[in-house]
Amino acid sequence: MGIYPHLMELEKRHRALEDEINEAQMHPSADGLVIAELKRRKLQVKDEIARLQNEVGASVH
Repeated sequence: MGIYPHLMELEKRHRALEDEINEAQMHPSADGLVIAELKRRKLQVKDEIARLQNEVGASVH
């Protein structure tokens, strides 16, 4: 898979995790550990997006 399709997939996954976190936080019985895990995964995806964007930026210059 090329970098751009991979970036698009990561951005889609990031949005999905954000939606899942928001949904979980709306329920009073939400498990804090589950929310923390979702946030951790979202941050990992964000870091991977930033890393790939830096690679793309570095290869352009």
